[in-house]
Amino acid sequence: MATHKSAIKRAKQSEKRNLRNRAAMSTMKTLIKKVFTAIEGKNTQEAGLNLKEATSYIDRIADKKVIHKNKASRIVSRLTAKVSKIAG
Repeated sequence: MATHKSAIKRAKQSEKRNLRNRAAMSTMKTLIKKVFTAIEGKNTQEAGLNLKEATSYIDRIADKKVIHKNKASRIVSRLTAKVSKIAG
């Protein structure tokens, strides 16, 4: 366990960031699942709306460095391709 004052502070900061990042990742995964559910149901309009919401959120957490910007771009690209495929 941390014994220096600065190490104690860093441990607290790390814990807070970990909780925040875990919540953000959980939300991201939920939004992605919504898009996939709409795709499986062949619901183009719902898939489009869910895609827009997911894309916005993914870009936001990439800006906050929760995930890498390239990973965010890759996820958005793959989701967009799948939605476009069912759209026709």
